[in-house]
Amino acid sequence: LNQMQISWIRITLNRQWLEVMEADRAVAAYPMSSARRGAGERYGSEQTPRGRHEVRELIGQDALPGTVFVARRPTGEIWSRDAAARQPERDWILSRIIWLGGLEAGRNCGGDVDTYTRYIYIHGTPETEPIGEP
Repeated sequence: LNQMQISWIRITLNRQWLEVMEADRAVAAYPMSSARRGAGERYGSEQTPRGRHEVRELIGQDALPGTVFVARRPTGEIWSRDAAARQPERDWILSRIIWLGGLEAGRNCGGDVDTYTRYIYIHGTPETEPIGEP
């Protein structure tokens, strides 16, 4: 991401697909997993917001692969299968965080639908988690 000129990010929820856009052209695409609670923009909903988004902050550029983050800070832990087995319900945020901000006032920017103040991220996940489903 550091070397790309990102205009915005497009997420296709029904395909669980993320595209990095320059203007209106996809320059990279990745399988992804959205929130298990579905799509929605309201604060506290734990849902994946819709609409156009930009990268507001990149966190963890120098972190080792598998670095565990809580509240956007590295904990000093490195994810392992053993740690995951001891804490099966933990929401593992690993390696990097791409913090998003909405670009559409009233839809995903501002008020109680603001993606940035909802702490919406694209982030690393354990290798044991399925990608391509919510």
